[in-house]
Amino acid sequence: MTKNEQIKREREKAMVSEMIALYCKKKHGTRTGFCNDCAALNAYARQRSDKCPFMEQKTFCSNCKVHCYKPDMREKIREVMRFSGPRMILHHPVAAIRHVIETNKEKRWLDSAEKGGL
Repeated sequence: MTKNEQIKREREKAMVSEMIALYCKKKHGTRTGFCNDCAALNAYARQRSDKCPFMEQKTFCSNCKVHCYKPDMREKIREVMRFSGPRMILHHPVAAIRHVIETNKEKRWLDSAEKGGL
């Protein structure tokens, strides 16, 4: 694993953990850490990220063509993302802006590759 890949992997895991923590705090009333359900989702998301063979080519799971999450876990993480995503700008503005920029850059690159631009 390259150093760049490791940095991307750690950044993605940290962002997902922050989003799950925000969701858990606001929806489940936890003050610190995670409730049992959110702890399980966080562990699952981190495990999926650790095993991702495409980390070098992608920025975030939302840009991936392969769905490695089980359907029930995919629905849970989508719910977390829908809730926490817009709120991240208030709680972690630098990370949120970086995430938006990297996601848009990756989507443009993927669109270009699909159209034969690369």
